[in-house]
Amino acid sequence: MRLILPRPLVLFFASFACFAGTTLGLLAADPLTKQLEVDFGRDVASRNLKGLAARSDGRVLPGPVFTDLTGPKIADLLWVLRPTGNNRFLVGTGPDGKVFEVTFNPKDNSYTTREVADVSEAQVLALAPQPDGSFLLGTSPTAALYLVREGKVISRVPLPADSVFDFLSLPDGGVLVSTGNPGKIYRIDLKKLAQAGIIEGKIGDDKLLADKGVAVFGEVRDRNIRRLLRLPDGRIIAGSSPKGNVYAFTASGGTPTLLQENRDAEVVDLLAMEDGGFYAALVHSPGEGNRLIRPKAVTDEKEKDKDEAEARPAFTGRSTVQRFPVDGFPEAVMSRTGISFYRLVQRQGWLLLTAGEQGDTFGYDPMARRSLIYPGSDSAELNDLAPLDADHFLVLRNNAPGLALLSFAPAEKRTLETKRLDLGSPATLGLIRLGEVHHVELSTLKLEARTNLGSDEIEGWTPWIELAPKDEAYSAEALRGRYLKLRLTVPATAKEFDIDKASISYQGQNHRPQLTDFRIFPPNLALMPLPEAPARPPSSTLGQMLSPTPLKDDSDDKRKGTILGSPVIPQEGSQIIYWTVTDSDGDNLTYSLSIRPENSETWTDLAVGIREPFVQFDLSAFAEGAYHTRLTVQEQAPRPEKQRLTYKFETDTLTIDRTPPVITAATAERRDDHLIITVDGQDKASLLEGVEFILNNGVREELEHPADGLLDGKSERFIAEFTAQKAAGATSVEIILYDQSGNRTSKRLQLK
Repeated sequence: MRLILPRPLVLFFASFACFAGTTLGLLAADPLTKQLEVDFGRDVASRNLKGLAARSDGRVLPGPVFTDLTGPKIADLLWVLRPTGNNRFLVGTGPDGKVFEVTFNPKDNSYTTREVADVSEAQVLALAPQPDGSFLLGTSPTAALYLVREGKVISRVPLPADSVFDFLSLPDGGVLVSTGNPGKIYRIDLKKLAQAGIIEGKIGDDKLLADKGVAVFGEVRDRNIRRLLRLPDGRIIAGSSPKGNVYAFTASGGTPTLLQENRDAEVVDLLAMEDGGFYAALVHSPGEGNRLIRPKAVTDEKEKDKDEAEARPAFTGRSTVQRFPVDGFPEAVMSRTGISFYRLVQRQGWLLLTAGEQGDTFGYDPMARRSLIYPGSDSAELNDLAPLDADHFLVLRNNAPGLALLSFAPAEKRTLETKRLDLGSPATLGLIRLGEVHHVELSTLKLEARTNLGSDEIEGWTPWIELAPKDEAYSAEALRGRYLKLRLTVPATAKEFDIDKASISYQGQNHRPQLTDFRIFPPNLALMPLPEAPARPPSSTLGQMLSPTPLKDDSDDKRKGTILGSPVIPQEGSQIIYWTVTDSDGDNLTYSLSIRPENSETWTDLAVGIREPFVQFDLSAFAEGAYHTRLTVQEQAPRPEKQRLTYKFETDTLTIDRTPPVITAATAERRDDHLIITVDGQDKASLLEGVEFILNNGVREELEHPADGLLDGKSERFIAEFTAQKAAGATSVEIILYDQSGNRTSKRLQLK
């Protein structure tokens, strides 16, 4: 029997490999229980910590408490905070160019203010209190140098620059001042400055400046010198912007040495180490990006708070802390993306940093080389901080402006709240398990959770639900949702403790299987499955060990691979039906295929509960006609029986056709040394597939293209042309007409 591979079958084999890539990975069931790791160092915002710290390795440790202080509004912009005595501080502000004395009251965490200076420039960026009670202040956008005593401006010396950025007091009583545009350092003789008087405008002559007690100490090519630091060996360190270079001057000034070159950066702070080295905090801003977030000019306080909370511009740069050893090269010890650092101080051998964008505070342990997230503020910037004692710091916060207290004393309440955690799809929660817990009893911890099906931060959340202890973990079995937040409370009695990362067990929404392909092949073809390949020994990779998941049973994969490699052969009366079903949850699936005649409601099951995605059967048991097909897909173990979904797909129509086509007309004529044979044919149930011509001189010709060029109907005309050479001696031709169901009819035609 002649085997014709119809075009649908050819297309099927061409696309079989594509479907295989999808189906192979879905036949073996994925674990139904999934795990979400909660890294407290990554998943907790600074402002959602109280009395706790989140370390960079994901652990929770004791931490400080950040408390916003109550008191009168100081100004719209708070730039600099400098201590002057017991609980008293100077604050430089903008945009009205005022300086306030702030008195902190630790009894009720409040403060009072008193205006002590008002200058004509808009911004007071630098302050330097003096032992006699006077203070220096530097301004912008005109770099004016002021000496203020007892609320009176004693002298004003305008420098040939745009801004005064920093003061540095020297052991001999002198003071260094750094400027911007140009980047210079001046040395101030306070006695001469006190006699300088009030000078209007700008002074551009170095000799005249020297007469007023201001002498050039050094200069750099970068535009601004933002920070100054004196090392124990007498060297002066300067940090610049907008390049962000770090320079070293000798104690007498002059030409600097370049310690580190940068681009598009700002040295925001410098901190000396006891061993003679120092740290530098840098903010790297792409292009002309501005790290300062200015408050909007909104008169209504409620609208102002709303705008500041919802429309803060995003900072797209990054910040680093560089360590400069005494006799080595600088190295980065800490980095944050999307965060701008502001101030860097030392506390008990650790680094303490304030930052912007989310009001963050950070710590860094130089011995363990790990960073920590400390509790922070709702304000967008923490511009400065000053120590009150060994355990307390006063913090200057901006946007919204005010003061805050950062206390490292033992906290009465220690809590944290995670960010919104995404489970990927709606899910049912199981146990939430904390990692290793040291120096605190698990039974004394309190864990709460809330869920949401939407991603809105405010709307749609369930109330906080305290989770009950279970199996050395916490049960969240009553909760369902896609998004989740956790709140952990540690008792005040816990002193030194650490709590490792948490893991959330959950089961995602069970999605119904999807039928992506259903193929009814031409009849009279059979599949000969190859024997299954032997089982392979289980193996694992380092990646699987680091992120363990149960090993899959690959028996279905091997079975599928065997099917794809099996040959298809001609076999009278055989019928193959193949399908592709995908399941986004990776469930194991079984299939049942049923058919029924169009004029009957009785279904006949061809296969029940099979795992192979195909069935083949003998057509001889069924009468001719059209049959509806139905594929039933059912989830299997390990999915629990009560959760298993069953879905029935109404699929394509199967046509059983044993009636051969009819040759309605056949003619042969010789024309221009050619034999022209024309055949008209039609079929009742199936499309025509082609025609074969067999001349009795042994010449054979197959034709699959009808006269109109489109093989698409149950009635077609075929025209064959034979050259005189091929048709020589032939007296008759046998014409065989095929349909797509494999039926054929023949007719012999005499040639003239």
